[in-house]
Amino acid sequence: MKQEYAYWMALAHLPKMSNKTKNDLIVKTFQEGLTIIDLFHLDRITLKSKYQLTDNEISAFEESKKELANNAFIVEDLFEQGYDIIPITSENYSSILKNNLKRAYSPPLIYTKGNKQILKEKSIAIVGSRDASAAALEFTDNIALEASKNFKVVVSGFAKGVDKQALDSAIKYNGQSIIVLPQGIMTFDSGFKKYYKQIIDGNVIVISTFFPKAPWNIKLAMARNPIIYGLAEEIFVAESSEKGGTWSGVMDGLRKERKIFVRKPERDEENANMILIEKGALPVDMFGNVFEQICYEQVQTLNQVVSEPNIESIETKIIELLKMGEFTSKEIAKKLNLDWDTKKLTSFLKSHSMVRTIKSKSLKFTFWQSEELSLFN
Repeated sequence: MKQEYAYWMALAHLPKMSNKTKNDLIVKTFQEGLTIIDLFHLDRITLKSKYQLTDNEISAFEESKKELANNAFIVEDLFEQGYDIIPITSENYSSILKNNLKRAYSPPLIYTKGNKQILKEKSIAIVGSRDASAAALEFTDNIALEASKNFKVVVSGFAKGVDKQALDSAIKYNGQSIIVLPQGIMTFDSGFKKYYKQIIDGNVIVISTFFPKAPWNIKLAMARNPIIYGLAEEIFVAESSEKGGTWSGVMDGLRKERKIFVRKPERDEENANMILIEKGALPVDMFGNVFEQICYEQVQTLNQVVSEPNIESIETKIIELLKMGEFTSKEIAKKLNLDWDTKKLTSFLKSHSMVRTIKSKSLKFTFWQSEELSLFN
């Protein structure tokens, strides 16, 4: 069996070949009743006609055979040092990762150290900026606490900021964590020393999809992000800018119609959280509770009015007027001498927790004391 891992490594790290092509090869091989070793002994004609590989892919495939002896030495080292190697065909491979990334993007091979059972548990990812605000870090701590209470694993990318807070909070609350490395697993010596107890106790597993001796670099850090999102059943966003790994990861998740929860920012925060909410992410409070969803038009209106310097004064005047009776948007604008157009004011009134909408021949509004706070508090 150990001999096979050298071949798995050669296939997994083939350059200029997509994960989809690699996984298609694996599926075809196993359908034919062959092993991964058999695959490497097929001739060029078979690889081209039966496995639909291009000439360049076949050349790369044959070139990779030169690494088999070196791979075999690395496999021995890995097992001697307590690491595990999990091919995509293994029962230990994360079904969550496979379901989220599908055949097109799932890594053919994962290197791990720690309790493999963690990969089968319910999981969440808490993601966000490296230079995270105090609010973002507090949110991260709260979500990690709730996850630990509910026996959900916290997935972390081990970057500074939100990632590191997610990991440290999960450990603090005696939860379980997955550390997804932006480097080869054999280059994480300092991390293994720091989290030795948690790994031995079965509460942390470290994983990597990169060549075991690969050092950290920015390309690997970016390539690691889909694995973080892929390992999670739920994704919570503490804070995001309009570029970078968090932004691209969330946008990709939204395109795939995944549920993504974004902390609703305070109005003086400078981040892209509200933009992500506009694009379909679910707004949550500091403890991860979902707000009643606001339609896109209402969010746009709130963004516009919340930036006006005298919004609190305007809001107070509107509420005081509505306490006196029922009024249309046009009547409200006229009585308060507002320079808002009717559409903008109507959207604002519909979204306000202290305003009741009365559907009649002409849409009217009146004061309503809900149990919820004003959207602007």
